[in-house]
Amino acid sequence: EIQLVESGGGLVQSGHSLRLSCAASVFTFSGVWLHLARQAPGKGLEWVSSIYTGDGSTASAASVKARFTTTRDVTKNMMYLQMNNLKSEDTALYYCAKIARMPPLTPSMLMGVWGQGTQVTVSP
Repeated sequence: EIQLVESGGGLVQSGHSLRLSCAASVFTFSGVWLHLARQAPGKGLEWVSSIYTGDGSTASAASVKARFTTTRDVTKNMMYLQMNNLKSEDTALYYCAKIARMPPLTPSMLMGVWGQGTQVTVSP
């Protein structure tokens, strides 16, 4: 069974950093699109970033592009989201997903394998 497990969330102050990790198991890690999305309290799912594990190509939402960096380690089957200069509006449950679509993700493109999410809370 394909699994994705997120970790690294927590409570931080505004302006600080966090690194989220997404561990993938079972499936062939190389040559797939992995995505990160988040859901803030009372809001819909928002696409954050994506990475193609084959060559490391990435894409990010405009709201995070200057602050978040997505990387992968194919030797460890891991994806990472480095989040710098966090803001209160970044508070959300963050998910990683394996979806065979190119970014950006839209609400009609959510069929795939999702992790359980990791909570990020940014205090003012």
